[in-house]
Amino acid sequence: MPIPPTMDELINDLLSRIKAGEFQPGSQIPSTQELSDHYDVSVSTIHRAVARLRGDGVLVGRPGRGVFVAESRRR
Repeated sequence: MPIPPTMDELINDLLSRIKAGEFQPGSQIPSTQELSDHYDVSVSTIHRAVARLRGDGVLVGRPGRGVFVAESRRR
């Protein structure tokens, strides 16, 4: 069984998936539970990673709709 990723590894992997086009600008990312299952980490770890990426302008939240890849990221 693989070791779950660290917070930095998790964030870097999400960024890589966005850069590779797996998650296109404007598209919704998988749910917190789906990401938790995929990375084998707690839901709270996913919440912290998503919060950091939202703070960096990579992701945007839409209340009641979910979290999306930002259309144009701040650099």
